[in-house]
Amino acid sequence: MSSKRRGKRRTAGSDHKLKMYQGPVCSDPSLPQNSLILSSLNFSQKNMPKVKTNRVKYPEGWELIEPTLRELDAQMREAEMDSHDGKRKCETLWPIFKVSHQRSRYVYDLYYRREEISKELYEFCLDQGYADRNLIAKWKKSGYERLCCLRCIQPRDHNYGTTCVCRVPKNLREEKAVECVHCGCQGCASGD
Repeated sequence: MSSKRRGKRRTAGSDHKLKMYQGPVCSDPSLPQNSLILSSLNFSQKNMPKVKTNRVKYPEGWELIEPTLRELDAQMREAEMDSHDGKRKCETLWPIFKVSHQRSRYVYDLYYRREEISKELYEFCLDQGYADRNLIAKWKKSGYERLCCLRCIQPRDHNYGTTCVCRVPKNLREEKAVECVHCGCQGCASGD
């Protein structure tokens, strides 16, 4: 089966050659002829794009919460590097969920409960990933004040389209010792 090409086929001897730039010729004798002259283009400082730096500008009050957040980051790295020997597959993520919850709860408490940090610093922590924005949004709703993780309330992750067993109040449970499969929580119902 042969395929037909449409249009002209380019061959080695065809007229398709690169042409030299034939723009304005420079009158400065120190520069070579036929060079692209940027001075002929109208560039000014106003039109130049600003240089982006990789430095993060920390808001006021950052130095007060930085040691605790750095310590929690170190705990997170330690939890990520922890050995998985002898653990079930689901248990390997439990320490990571725990540290993530602690970090988010720390920022939440500083802003909403103790009111020790500014809104600017709170937003900075959320934008930089020091706290989970969605988890904090759930904590602000009634009935979810002690929620451990977002996976525990997602019906698609559970049988029969319900929530996790850790969301059931302790007085209504059949079994008294229960651990969540997703995050290892032993109970995060608001009534406990």
